[in-house]
Amino acid sequence: MKICVTATAGDLNAQVDPRFGRCQYFVIVDSDTMAFEAMANEAMNAPGGAGIQAAQAMVNKGVNVVISGNMGPNAFQVLSTAGVKVATGAYGTVKEAVEMYKSGKLSETGTSTVAAHAGMGAGMGTGSGMSMGGGRGGGGGRGMGRGMGLGMQQPMPQQPQAPQAPRTKEEELEQLSNMASKLEKEMEEVKKRIEELKRG
Repeated sequence: MKICVTATAGDLNAQVDPRFGRCQYFVIVDSDTMAFEAMANEAMNAPGGAGIQAAQAMVNKGVNVVISGNMGPNAFQVLSTAGVKVATGAYGTVKEAVEMYKSGKLSETGTSTVAAHAGMGAGMGTGSGMSMGGGRGGGGGRGMGRGMGLGMQQPMPQQPQAPQAPRTKEEELEQLSNMASKLEKEMEEVKKRIEELKRG
C-alpha cells in the first residue's frame, strides 16, 4: 500500500506538515517495507488551487492513502473521486503517522476538515457542519469524476452542499453519534499534541 504523508522535509523523521495543499513535501511510503520516496510539493506557492494540484499529483503517483493534519474540500473531492482514502489529524514524524494509520489510531475521514482556502490551517474543523451524512449512502458523487483534468488551472467555485437529510430519527441519531465520537477523538489528539508542545 502506498501511503503519502504531508511533511516539512523529505524523510521518515520529518515532522508531519498539517497542511495538505501547501505542505513542503510529500513522503510516499510503502507500508510493507517502509521504503519511501520524497517529493517537493510544486503546488506549495501556487496563487490558487494548491490543494487541487497537490491532490492531482498524488492521484498520478498512484497513492492509496493520504495522511495529513487537515484537508480542504477541493483536494478532498479530487482524492475521493479517484478512490484515494484520506486520514487527517496526523502529527509527530512521518514514520509515526504511518504507524498510527497502520495500527488504526488515525481514522479515515469522510469529508474535508477545513474550509476552502484555509491555507495555514486557520480554523481547524470549520467544514464539519457540512458533513451531515457526508453522502455516505448516496454514492458521494463518484460518477462525477469524468472530466477530472479539465479545470485544474482554476479552482472550481465551491457549491454549497445541502446536508443530506437522514431518513429516520434513528439514522440521524446514529449519524450524529458517529460524528460526535469522531470529533471527540480528534479533540483528544489535539489536546495531546498541545501537551507535547508545551513540554517541548
